Amino acid sequence: MRKETTPPHEEIIEQTAMELSSPASYERVAHRSNHDVPMPSMETLKTIVQRLQSILFPGYFGRSDLKPQTLRFHIGAALDEVYLALSEQIERGLCFACPEEDPARCSDCRKRAQAAAMALIRNLPDLRRQLAMDVEAAFKGDPAAKSPGETIFCYPSILALTHHRIAHALERLGVPLIPRIISELAHSATGIDIHPGAAIGEHFFMDHGTGIVIGETCAIGANVRIYQGVTLGARSFPLDAQGRPIKGIPRHPIVEDDVIIYSGATLLGRITIGRGSIIGGNVWLTRDVPPNSRIMQGRFQDALFDQGSGI
Repeated sequence: MRKETTPPHEEIIEQTAMELSSPASYERVAHRSNHDVPMPSMETLKTIVQRLQSILFPGYFGRSDLKPQTLRFHIGAALDEVYLALSEQIERGLCFACPEEDPARCSDCRKRAQAAAMALIRNLPDLRRQLAMDVEAAFKGDPAAKSPGETIFCYPSILALTHHRIAHALERLGVPLIPRIISELAHSATGIDIHPGAAIGEHFFMDHGTGIVIGETCAIGANVRIYQGVTLGARSFPLDAQGRPIKGIPRHPIVEDDVIIYSGATLLGRITIGRGSIIGGNVWLTRDVPPNSRIMQGRFQDALFDQGSGI
């Protein structure tokens, strides 16, 4: 009688499963909620943002056969759907960030989640107003745009800003994790990386957009235009006594009103770009720029500062 042996692939699978099940292997990368609540769903959040797009830009996304007489009904139904789904996702985000082991506190998280979802909904008229101004900036700022509707439906700037203004509103409400997921959904789709903490003023346009990075503590004024490949980043990270980066301190640029930053420019640290300035392509900046300056890359020096003249 022939002796049965374990196939080699089964032995490898069993051994690998044992290794991956060892706490020494997974303790730094595994997560389990204290309350056995699932992680937020990226697919659900993607659907929520799409529903919000259909509310903010009726007729462009979702149903295209909407009429003024029925618009209120469709928006009301969509808002109800968003409220229920977003409340659940925010609650999951709160549970993810919650260090408490007392399940009695879960009811507080649920109430906080519902309040945050309702606060976002209450803020949607202002978000639409801001986005309408972003659409105007895109249409006026790009001679290739044939209509404002083209920028709404096609431009990565508007898609990224829609995600960002939603994420930023949730960030300001103290919602953990969810704003970052929403921002990363836009990052994956457009190549534009905006941290949800960044404060961006009205009438903002990112021409082309690919490769733009806007850091967490950036403060951008009104009527600002930036081009592809621009980085508004941090120059260095102050460390605490244990050698870990200190989080939350202002470390990214302030860009005042009416500034234009051309492609490939890198602006690092808590510097201020004065109102009305123009920053040329591929410039590297780590110092303040006075208002109405023109800064360009020089042939024999890092940058030429020419206050008040054209590029």
